[in-house]
Amino acid sequence: MYKHLLIPTDGGELSKKAISHGFDLAKLTGARVTILTVTPSYPVTYLEGSSVNNREFAETSERQWREEAQTAMASVLEEGQARGIATDVQVLSGDSISDLILQAASVDEVDLIVMASHGRKGFARLLLGSETQHVLTGAKVPVLVLR
Repeated sequence: MYKHLLIPTDGGELSKKAISHGFDLAKLTGARVTILTVTPSYPVTYLEGSSVNNREFAETSERQWREEAQTAMASVLEEGQARGIATDVQVLSGDSISDLILQAASVDEVDLIVMASHGRKGFARLLLGSETQHVLTGAKVPVLVLR
């Protein structure tokens, strides 16, 4: 049925539920799993005459965020491997989380995306946006959404 699952995570409790459910599904179907997390891009601004090298600070910050994300994902990787599931982790950096999820799904030939949603509605959704909603509307493969 499914051969390759993509499970995006932000490290939160709902994402942990999606990871657990995704691993269960992968075990049942014999699928491999890619866990994806996205770190933000540091906004770089240039001020004329500024003695602060903002580019260097941005690169250092992004590198630190990627390293922290890799460390956080190490336990997820170990969990998948302990369950006998072929698991890998991707840490990407960018401004549009949903676009990076969709790009990873396309490039890695994923046939199911498993992700969590906070289920926000109304004004809260408008203010905070919904990465899950963007993935749902842009995905070319099925998306399993957990709450």
